[in-house]
Amino acid sequence: MDQDQLREEIVRLKQEKKAIIFAHNYQPAEIQDIADIVGDSLELSRLAAQVEARLIVFAGVYFMAETAKILAPPKKVIVPEPQAGCPLADNISRSELQALKKKFPGRKVVSYVNTTAEVKAETDVCCTSANAVSLVSSLPDEEIIFVPDRNLASFVRQKTGKQIIAWDGCCPVHEEIRAEHLLEAKEVCPEAEIWAHPECRPEVLEKADRVLSTGQMIKEARITKATEIIIATETGLLHRLRQENPDKKFYPARAEAICQEMKKNNLEKIYLALLEEKPEVIIDEETVAQARSAIDRMVQFVS
Repeated sequence: MDQDQLREEIVRLKQEKKAIIFAHNYQPAEIQDIADIVGDSLELSRLAAQVEARLIVFAGVYFMAETAKILAPPKKVIVPEPQAGCPLADNISRSELQALKKKFPGRKVVSYVNTTAEVKAETDVCCTSANAVSLVSSLPDEEIIFVPDRNLASFVRQKTGKQIIAWDGCCPVHEEIRAEHLLEAKEVCPEAEIWAHPECRPEVLEKADRVLSTGQMIKEARITKATEIIIATETGLLHRLRQENPDKKFYPARAEAICQEMKKNNLEKIYLALLEEKPEVIIDEETVAQARSAIDRMVQFVS
């Protein structure tokens, strides 16, 4: 089938199977265009339990589909490409977090939502890049364990003044965005503002005009008076920003800032996942129960 036929079949199967397609902001443009909901981790997490659908097709990376399944256990959650992983999430295992907790007993664990279900099961509360600062600020503890992103941990430490025991992990895509990339972009677009994701290096965040999650970038782009903006995050976000704000210009801080894992999904895989209703996300009940409270706190927290 060609691309147009795939789109038609996807629409037909969605209606037939009472399915809904979730897509992360970093997904390929053709998937964002066919999705029912495009959003960041927090938005998609909240909606997983709320949507009226028998079947959720989650186009993103695997930990995101796991989170949806934990929050909506009665729903069938399938992933178009089960091998689409997250290097950041895979940077820490359950056993490594358990060892860290033993080394620092009594400290609360805040895990970035970019973690596996098993790591979430060892966590007191999850956070997203959008609410990490306000969530950590709300905790009475002055010292916490924060996993797995050292750059987000550094940003949280700077904004809250709390003692952060940080795991030494990072997102390779954001890590490779350097301060010199911002300087080069500013030479081409001297009037442009710089918006950076908090997974970027501290020296990048220092040069940014605003530090925002992908969801916050989407919202702020609609109301900002800036007409030119350099975006320091995965380039998939630019598609949505440009679609929703045709009167503004958006430029990548680094054109090569592409997550190959996110790009493993395509329309054919979406179609086959809907047709066969697999691969299905399966998580054992004990892990679901252990991880659920940490995710619930994240979802309920108002940033």
